[in-house]
Amino acid sequence: MPAPPAFSAPWRDRAGRVSGLKLATFLFALVPGLWLAGAYAADALGAKPITALLHGTGEWAVRFLMLSLAVTPLRRVANLPKLILVRRMLGLTVMAYGLIHLMLYVVDQNFVLTKVVTEILTRIYLTIGFVALLGLVVLGVTSTDGMIRRLGKAWPRLHRMVYAIAVLGLIHYYLQAKIDISDPVFWTGAFLLLMGHRAMQRLRWPTNPLTLLGLAVAAALLTALLEAAWYGAASGIPASLVLAANLDVPDTIRPAWWVLALGLCVPVVNAVRVGLGGKGRGASGKAATGPVAESAAAMPARRPVAAG
Repeated sequence: MPAPPAFSAPWRDRAGRVSGLKLATFLFALVPGLWLAGAYAADALGAKPITALLHGTGEWAVRFLMLSLAVTPLRRVANLPKLILVRRMLGLTVMAYGLIHLMLYVVDQNFVLTKVVTEILTRIYLTIGFVALLGLVVLGVTSTDGMIRRLGKAWPRLHRMVYAIAVLGLIHYYLQAKIDISDPVFWTGAFLLLMGHRAMQRLRWPTNPLTLLGLAVAAALLTALLEAAWYGAASGIPASLVLAANLDVPDTIRPAWWVLALGLCVPVVNAVRVGLGGKGRGASGKAATGPVAESAAAMPARRPVAAG
């Protein structure tokens, strides 16, 4: 048989066939950028369109980062092993939106590169964001199959850096949000859910509807406490008032409740899976965890990152 081509469309699997999952993920990755570009062309982004584009691309970078981190938990809990096929694509999407985010900042500064560099070096939230972006570029460059083979055992250790990048990205999100931190708080809660699941796997705790329910409640409570602490430190609002607002359900539902709702979806999915007789690695809680297990699944790869 002829050797597979060195480059293949990102929606094809390793055999060259069209993968519905990869095609759907590829199109989904394009949609936010196309929507923002269309809104800009239609002059629908308000008085400061470049600023709106800047914020939009940064927010989508965070969202896709959380989606990429959700691949491993979903593979286990929902018994969807094929999700590994799109993990690299999601990671590269994060890097792409991050780089566009930086380029838009250069545009916003009228292409004065000396000012861009000065701002990044002197404004802490820009410094943090830039360090996170550099980390994403490193992960993107080393995500090819050739680099996986070349780095060997060092590759999983390097790619654990994604967790630190996520923390830096969220801090950058908080600092640039300034007044209304509802979105950063929600995504921090989602990150706590994802890290909680990894902790359960590392500690070999059973993954079942009851333990996943406990994780959802714990993540929601931590989210509420984090929001209260942030507002208390940033604006002097008493933490008790913020916590009371989280316990109340007014017209605007606080992020902690959305985190709880997101977390409750996981035990429901797990319960359905168990009910269908799908007990497996995710139900036992004894499967290998983290980037090491994920990289092992990617090791047989023979194509560059574009095929990811």
